[in-house]
Amino acid sequence: MDNLLLMEQVTHVYVTHQAATTAIENINFSVKAGEFVALVGPSGCGKTTVLSCLAGILTPTTGRILLNGEPVNGPSRRIGYMLQSDYLFSWRTILDNVLIGLKVSGQLNSELEKYARYLLNELGLGKYIQAYPSQLSGGMRQRAALVRTLVTNPDILLLDEPFSALDYQTRLKLEDLVFETLRKHNKSAVLVTHDIGEAIAMSDRVIVLGKNPGRIKKEICIPEHIRQAIPFDAREADGFYELVRNIWKELEDDGR
Repeated sequence: MDNLLLMEQVTHVYVTHQAATTAIENINFSVKAGEFVALVGPSGCGKTTVLSCLAGILTPTTGRILLNGEPVNGPSRRIGYMLQSDYLFSWRTILDNVLIGLKVSGQLNSELEKYARYLLNELGLGKYIQAYPSQLSGGMRQRAALVRTLVTNPDILLLDEPFSALDYQTRLKLEDLVFETLRKHNKSAVLVTHDIGEAIAMSDRVIVLGKNPGRIKKEICIPEHIRQAIPFDAREADGFYELVRNIWKELEDDGR
């Protein structure tokens, strides 16, 4: 598989009147078409900075980012970004919330609205398209946020701890749903999470970041039998907890 997304020698420095702080340094990794990559690391290691650079929200101080061989120079509909908060507008229906990006960009048409309704139905929200966010649970709202991200048909999804505000049971269910949805639609994704188990259960590769400044310490390829299982079942697979311990040790060593 060819690289869909490439991050090459990326360093980003935050500059204020008082100081310059290197958040990430010489970050190099790629994501192939259909691949799911997770980033884990201690607080302050630059995970969100990496994601913001990938999304085109931040321009790296040095280095480059390529999507399908073309430079990422700013936000693009080809890159979907899903955050911890669903950011649904309380005064709009779920359908209107899902379609808002298409409306603002002038891309909404009958075919895309039909696709949005299909995705909402596929993710179990077909009966709630005229409901308002306050009438939905946290997990349902995150499903609506996922549909809003998918309906623009991005080449890659960036997921910034999208499940962390949910209760554990809902979180596990949503992990399975997102995993199966992305696989069905052959979408690539980069997930940032503090949850080592979540990273292993959902991804093809886990990239461990160290801090001061943020850098790649290790890349771990997840064994095929774990990759092919849905996240809930992956946690019971042979070797899963050994991977958890190995990544935990990497993070422990960085904290010393």
